[in-house]
Amino acid sequence: MDKFCYLGDMLNVNGDVDAVVENRIRIGWNKFRQSVPLLTNKDISLKVRGRLYTGCVRSSMLHGSETWPIRKENEVALQPAEMRMVR
Repeated sequence: MDKFCYLGDMLNVNGDVDAVVENRIRIGWNKFRQSVPLLTNKDISLKVRGRLYTGCVRSSMLHGSETWPIRKENEVALQPAEMRMVR
C-alpha cells in the first residue's frame, strides 16, 4: 500500500504530504472566497472579522495538519497563501 486516507487526506507511505498541502491550500482559498462578503464588510468589527478568518479559513487550511510530517517546503507553501488572503 503506497497511500492511505487519514482524516480525509491521502498520505504517502514515504511521508510526502505535498499533495495534501496543495489540497488544503485550495480548500482554504475556497473558504476564503465564500467568506469575502463578511471579511470585507466595514460594518463588522476588525476583531470579529479576524475571528471569522481564523475560525473558518485558517482552520480549514490546517485541518489534520497535526498528523502531517511537515517539512520546511510545505510550511513555505502555506505561509504565502495565508499572507495573500490576509492582504
